[in-house]
Amino acid sequence: MKKFEDYQKIYSKDLCERVVPFWLKHSPDWADGGTFSCLDKDGAVYDGKKYMWLVGRSVWMFCRLYNSLDKNPEYLKAAELGLRFIEKNAVDPQGRYYFSLTKEGKPWFYQRKVYSAVFIMLAYLEYYNLKGDSRYYEKAVELFEKIKLWVADPSLLGRPNMPGRPPTSSLADVMVLASMAIELAYIEPKQEYIDVMKKSLCDIKAHFVSDKNILIETAALGGEDISEHPEGRLFNPGHSIEAAWFLLHLLKFIPDEAMEKMAYDVIKGSLDYGWDKKYGGIYYFMDLQNKPTLQLESSMKLWWPHTEAIYALGLAYRNTGEQIWLDWLSKVHEYAYSHFIDYDYGGWFGYCDRRGSLTHTCKGGNYKGFFHVPRALLFTSQL
Repeated sequence: MKKFEDYQKIYSKDLCERVVPFWLKHSPDWADGGTFSCLDKDGAVYDGKKYMWLVGRSVWMFCRLYNSLDKNPEYLKAAELGLRFIEKNAVDPQGRYYFSLTKEGKPWFYQRKVYSAVFIMLAYLEYYNLKGDSRYYEKAVELFEKIKLWVADPSLLGRPNMPGRPPTSSLADVMVLASMAIELAYIEPKQEYIDVMKKSLCDIKAHFVSDKNILIETAALGGEDISEHPEGRLFNPGHSIEAAWFLLHLLKFIPDEAMEKMAYDVIKGSLDYGWDKKYGGIYYFMDLQNKPTLQLESSMKLWWPHTEAIYALGLAYRNTGEQIWLDWLSKVHEYAYSHFIDYDYGGWFGYCDRRGSLTHTCKGGNYKGFFHVPRALLFTSQL
């Protein structure tokens, strides 16, 4: 069996020799600005629209690579290409952020969700870490405050609360608020950021299913039983695992032994429950009562739950030294590297059916960009 250091060498090599070169070559749009995410197997662009949450993620990723891996001027050029496109085009007249724009930067679609703004906020902050330009710190903080309001009151984004639906918590919203507060606190641990993290600790408990040691996607805040609805039974193993390692990062600021134990329990529980015992790999969605899911792609195996598991398992092993995490890493690594890697053109494929056959040969799309793969490879190799 490989040692943890062996996996780290593999991930570092994959990052530097296959993943980053593929995206650096094909993603930047040097003519009109921004970055493309819809890339075919060989890197050809098959959709010229710019998806703003993925442009934000790309800017963050290139900045983080520059800040923590290699002062490669090409990383900085790609980051600034995306950043200028965001600053020029991403915001609507009401101060909200578009989901997608045309190649030239004209508005195409507005999603009524916070996630474009979230990743643009993180891009501003990481660019501040790179340049030290206080304007970008201020822009990040201002946007963080807006996002908190939008999460608390979705009607501000044109998505009002409906009278038949009880107040609920979305795991994705808990995660993004925590992630932004963590990144801000690394720079300046203000009490307001600590307070957001404390609230995230409370909110995440509402998502915890103790008999399975997992986190569900939607939790009723008033204690109502919403399990008669598919939303109340929905489990996304990748999100659950990602939230667990977010939690471990958060606990650096607010130590809590019980929550730390819960984080490790969630990583293991999510893999125990979310791993396909017959064909291998991590399911995309599951229903806690084994009823049909509304998501027809539930049994598919996607790239990003596996990359989140790779980093979470590496982090758990680094923190504890327990063999169970290395055993699971071996299992997840073997599946990921036998199904998603493209040894011909570079980068990772993203979508397999339950049996593990590729359903799409593209390297990116409107939901897959330059983020989950390089982040996991970078973070794990640097543990």
